[in-house]
Amino acid sequence: MKIRADILRTYQSIHTWTGILTGLLLFIAFYAGALTMFKPQITQWAIPSNQHLAQVSSDQLDELVTQAMGQFDKARDGFIISFDENQSPMKWYEHGGGRGFRLDDQLRHASLTESGEITTQMSSTNELGTLIDQLHRTAGIIGKVGHEDLGVIILGVAAILYFLALVSGVIILLPTLVKNLFALRQNKGSSRFWLDSHNLVGIISLPFHLIIAWSVIVFAFHDFFYAGLGVVYGDKPLFERPASSNVEYSVTELPSMETYRQQLSTMTHGYQIVSMAFSNLSTKNPALAVEVKTDGQIMRGGYSDFIYLNPYTFAVQFNTLNQASEGVYGPIVNSLFALHFGNYAGNFGRWLYFAFGLLGAFLFYSGNLLWLEKRRKKQAAQQASTCFMASLTIGVCLGSMLGVSLAILLTKWLYLITHQPNSYYLACYYVVFFGAIIYSFFRQPALAAIHLLKLLALSCALIPMSTLIFPLLMQIKSTANVGSHLGVVDITALFFAVCFYVSANKVHQRAYSGEPNSIWALS
Repeated sequence: MKIRADILRTYQSIHTWTGILTGLLLFIAFYAGALTMFKPQITQWAIPSNQHLAQVSSDQLDELVTQAMGQFDKARDGFIISFDENQSPMKWYEHGGGRGFRLDDQLRHASLTESGEITTQMSSTNELGTLIDQLHRTAGIIGKVGHEDLGVIILGVAAILYFLALVSGVIILLPTLVKNLFALRQNKGSSRFWLDSHNLVGIISLPFHLIIAWSVIVFAFHDFFYAGLGVVYGDKPLFERPASSNVEYSVTELPSMETYRQQLSTMTHGYQIVSMAFSNLSTKNPALAVEVKTDGQIMRGGYSDFIYLNPYTFAVQFNTLNQASEGVYGPIVNSLFALHFGNYAGNFGRWLYFAFGLLGAFLFYSGNLLWLEKRRKKQAAQQASTCFMASLTIGVCLGSMLGVSLAILLTKWLYLITHQPNSYYLACYYVVFFGAIIYSFFRQPALAAIHLLKLLALSCALIPMSTLIFPLLMQIKSTANVGSHLGVVDITALFFAVCFYVSANKVHQRAYSGEPNSIWALS
């Protein structure tokens, strides 16, 4: 296919500058997004096993609830029943709770002893998985615009430019697409190899990137879309609000747990009930949020679906299950969410999206390297703008990965000194992230890259070691085994450690043995 040279130059310029303007932000979002595919597993791995109490049988739940509400006022306001073997059977918030994201929430866990007496213990929530997800959603940008995170809005703008970069990139490749798609020409220099790899990754993952780009735009600007619809519909509400009730309920009227499971079974065929969260039980607006999950079906949430109903009357207020009764709108919205979250193909889909997320991060990183290679001079002295971009690319990309890795590494050890590790995660990430950027500007980009990659390899290698040593220090039984999702966290960390170590050696080889007139060369 032939395209005029002037048109190709125009799209080349669009592709280059949209990529440069958004690449570093999108690198952070994609790398964190890949990890977020296993957010529940990361959070479960982070919490020591002694932070949970033993599960009870289903016929003991009512006795547990009765004793808890009889002894603890907070339990009468609301509580969470969990059916996960790795979770306490009952817990409630002694501090915090409700909607929103907080770092200092306090939970009280409850279970029954062998003699049938209630036993409780306190713990903080662990938000490691949520903080990585927040990094994915905001690229680490702090601040609010109304009730929305500033980083979400900025990433929405970046997604628009990102979409333009995708379209322009495809147009640039059209004349040579068939001939050069799978050509990885290592014998023509590192620049050609990086370009071929960049193009190959971009084309084979194009549908994934189009889905992510459009869904991010919708997530970021949904309030603006609704405001636009408001102009069309006027005073007519876009969504029906549940009618307010004049009945004030009492926890003494609460049905049995078995009654809930029987009522829910008709709505959750093919789903597994994960938890039931009761709230506002002694008010006019009580609520029950039932979390359910399944494999191989579309789910509205990233990891589960929800049914919201009145815990006394069982009237369903909102339902995210993909049911035909929702009409056309519900399945379409559910499909868009599922396409972004990758939950429609079970664990296979999550691993696939994990791989695509990492390839997406590679796409933006390699794009910056190609820009640098194209603009560097052939003599030793490089332009200040080229050196600046090289240091910024190394600092932001490797710094963000190192910040996440060290936060995960510190998790186990933080529980030796504190019961509230969440604020330490934030401090760790931002100190390491900005420290890496500063270091990359004070040292040559190649040297900074070698050192940061070796630190990354070391931090990832120490994660499974921490998993093995921590139970001995805490004198608790280790729950990590190769066959569980806990073991998967450690095995993945080892995989990353090997990748970073090999990359450090490659950069070292190029720095000392590669082309001397390069920003990646060390004398």
